[in-house]
Amino acid sequence: MVGGRVEAMYAIVETGGKQYRVSPGDTIAVERLTGEPGETLDLDRVLLVGGDGSETRVGAPGVADAVVRAEVVEHARGEKIIVFRYKSKVRYRRKTGHRQALTRLRITDILLGGASAVQPAAAAEPAAEEAPAPAPRRRRAAPATAAEAAPEAQTEELPPAAAEAGPAPAEESKE
Repeated sequence: MVGGRVEAMYAIVETGGKQYRVSPGDTIAVERLTGEPGETLDLDRVLLVGGDGSETRVGAPGVADAVVRAEVVEHARGEKIIVFRYKSKVRYRRKTGHRQALTRLRITDILLGGASAVQPAAAAEPAAEEAPAPAPRRRRAAPATAAEAAPEAQTEELPPAAAEAGPAPAEESKE
């Protein structure tokens, strides 16, 4: 428990030379991996497994018998990066662009020695769904007289910026 709450199981995996902190249900974008959308991949380079109230397991270099299972969502390309090389006083300028090929993965499970980490969390979720639904809101009745409807009509005539600024200033009577 961290600060009174139970922390979900998470893992730190390495793929494409980068490290990612993942939990079941997360979606991450990694460098391009082989596999068609909908296919399941196993990321076996797990550096750390923690959370879920158990002890944190740190690998040297990887945690033994730990696998992160992920589903390929799509293959995409990242944002364009402009690379501009410049050397002063010699008129050297080179402008090139780059878009990284990415694979979007949805983390489905973290396996430790073949045991799934998702099932304990899935058992806790139905208890949260059994909470009673909030009561429906009641609508206000329409005003009986035009005097009751007047304040609402006044705010509708104001432009949106003026209505956000607050109520209209009170008129002073000249006596």
